[in-house]
Amino acid sequence: MLKAQDWWRGSVTYQIYPRSFMDSDGDGIGDLKGITERLDHVASLGVDAIWLSPIFTSPMKDMGYDVSDYTGIDPSFGTMEDFDALIEKAHGLGLKVIIDQVLSHASDQHPFFIESRSSRDNPKADWFVWANPKPDGSPPNNWQAIFGGPGWEWDARRKQYYLHNFLREQPDWNLHNPEVQDYLLGTMRFWLERGVDGFRLDTVNFYFHDKHLRDNPANFLPWGMDAFRPYDMQYCLFSKNQPENLAFVERIRALLDEFDARTTVGEVGDSHHSIELMGQYTSGKRLHMAYSFEMLGPNFSPDHFRSRIEEFFRKAPTGWPCWAFSNHDVPRHVGRWLPHAQDSDALAKQAAAMLLAFRGSICLYQGEELGQVDTDLEFHELTDPEGINFWPDHKGRDGCRTPMVWEASAANAGFSQANATWLPVKAPQAARAVDTQSGPDSVLNFYRQMLALRRSEADLQEGSMAFLDLPDPILGFTRGEGLVCLYNLSPNDAECETNETLAPLLSQGVTLGGDRIAFAPNGFVIARKTAA
Repeated sequence: MLKAQDWWRGSVTYQIYPRSFMDSDGDGIGDLKGITERLDHVASLGVDAIWLSPIFTSPMKDMGYDVSDYTGIDPSFGTMEDFDALIEKAHGLGLKVIIDQVLSHASDQHPFFIESRSSRDNPKADWFVWANPKPDGSPPNNWQAIFGGPGWEWDARRKQYYLHNFLREQPDWNLHNPEVQDYLLGTMRFWLERGVDGFRLDTVNFYFHDKHLRDNPANFLPWGMDAFRPYDMQYCLFSKNQPENLAFVERIRALLDEFDARTTVGEVGDSHHSIELMGQYTSGKRLHMAYSFEMLGPNFSPDHFRSRIEEFFRKAPTGWPCWAFSNHDVPRHVGRWLPHAQDSDALAKQAAAMLLAFRGSICLYQGEELGQVDTDLEFHELTDPEGINFWPDHKGRDGCRTPMVWEASAANAGFSQANATWLPVKAPQAARAVDTQSGPDSVLNFYRQMLALRRSEADLQEGSMAFLDLPDPILGFTRGEGLVCLYNLSPNDAECETNETLAPLLSQGVTLGGDRIAFAPNGFVIARKTAA
């Protein structure tokens, strides 16, 4: 079994979006006390850790990913005492606590940015990325912002542009300045000393920019010109993924190594080299894990899952991935993959059985254990700037961020006593509340079964993984020496041959007969090899 220091290796983390988990004070916004109240539910699943999306002081232009105080708790979430109580309760339940760290950019309300923009010669003048305009007054280069428009914002006081990869209210730190690195590492030390067990590092490959501010070339992939946002029409060769990033990541790792049993998982977002970058960022004394975007899209084929996992371990044999199917930035996976299913519950269970059998660490997103799909929102209900800017071609991220549902018949499905919540709770989501899923065939009960199986079978946590050559739509692989995992990734019946005698541990819609296995739509089996 794994040593305590390496608890993260093969672990399962449950992502909590604090605004939407549980509201304890009736203001319509989830908070830390609410999370603490509901931690027993998370512990009952059998996960190892929780990950909290940002809880720091923020103007909330990007729902907390615009930080104005890295060592303060935003009043909408509670107090530092509430955070300490959450840590104590989580640790008492055997749950590690991982918090988001947003080190690539801050809020334009951060005191250091306010000072930086006041003049070109103040002590914080070069703590953010400033550049002169071109002679015609246009931005320094062609870099685009992810949320739309140029990646540069004009500031009349300094008569310069500042860089923002996201909203204009999220200026980029200048990490080429060692003082900035020291400051950000100091804020991380604050939380480590407070008892957190690790960090999820937001946009970890965005920390550094090209010092020469060279233009990004056009996106060479065929879908580039059809993208709904200009950002995706570029190959971001110079605005991110710079070599200096790796040296700073090593400084982060050195800091965590001063403490016992702490971990890092970095969000590596890239449309061109994501697997290669994941390998770079988790090799040597860098990150412990890299969080993958590779399974957060519409592709649901055996070849896709196999290629992503095989490529990672081929390119990064000493690295370690963290796989996920859903999070707060993408449509929930049951809805994304519903065209590949006849029944959403069968799909939800199959997805859990597949994800939780992969080699690597795993991240689950709140509500996926209920089989939730996105909430259908109208334009006037949106809060997400990405959705507001790109509506209706892209509806943004609010659909997957609506509140967690606890009691189907309660006000706001038990999330809040407020008359109105920050995002609405609607009937289709309330119908899948926790209290409706006590039956043995529920999605929630299946998650508990699958997580218990992962904990009890060392091969599912630590074992090797080898894919089987099977006809489409069957995905198959072995874990360790003793387990076989087979999945029908289609809404139709399917079958395959087997040379093994199998003793099922967990299955759905599968008939074993001689040397053939018959699968119902979205059928699967996780089985132990036995002597013939």
